[in-house]
Amino acid sequence: MLKHLSVFCFLVLFSFSAIAQKPDTISKSAKTGSRDTLISTRKDTIAEKEHVPKIKKEKDFHPDSTHSPHLAVMHSLMLPGWGQVYNHQWWKVPLVYAGLGLLVDAIVFNNTNYNEFLALSKYREFGTTPQPADKYYGQAILYSQVSSQALYDATDGYRRNRDLCILGFVGAWAINAIDAYIDAKFIHSFTVDNNLSMQVRPTVINQTMFAQNLSGSNIPGLKVTFTF
Repeated sequence: MLKHLSVFCFLVLFSFSAIAQKPDTISKSAKTGSRDTLISTRKDTIAEKEHVPKIKKEKDFHPDSTHSPHLAVMHSLMLPGWGQVYNHQWWKVPLVYAGLGLLVDAIVFNNTNYNEFLALSKYREFGTTPQPADKYYGQAILYSQVSSQALYDATDGYRRNRDLCILGFVGAWAINAIDAYIDAKFIHSFTVDNNLSMQVRPTVINQTMFAQNLSGSNIPGLKVTFTF
């Protein structure tokens, strides 16, 4: 009887010890498995990051929507230089008025001489003699020895030069308006970005076949990159 009781107690103790050891085994295996999973996840994440290309930030443009090219053109057509003032380019205004002023001076000069030689040509054509009270009496005496054909040619020359200067004046006014439009269009569509940079990197330049020598086909160099 005692022998059977001791065997029964031994089996009961063995069962309890086996039950007590089972959770430890499961927890250890779970810990080991979770650690391996974490390591593999980190490796996969690092590998993905290495293969993902970096996305460069695009340059920001801030067009001036309040600046109107049409308004700049209308200003320049109404008054030369006004469109340049509207575009904040004050340094162009003296150039505009200097060019237009020279053309106006040329128009006045050629028109004055044209009227003078036209009157002298009419005196020669009709065979009349101007009186001392006439406007071009002094010029008629001065050119009395000049041939009539020379007077006619001078009249045509001054008339042609006057007309060309008038066309030049109109063209300069139009160029002034076009310049105002182009500048206003540039300001309206684009902006001057402050993100200006320059990078200097060492590089290797590959020589062409006919320029290669015995020392090698590659030569060191510098690569300069500008960002506007």
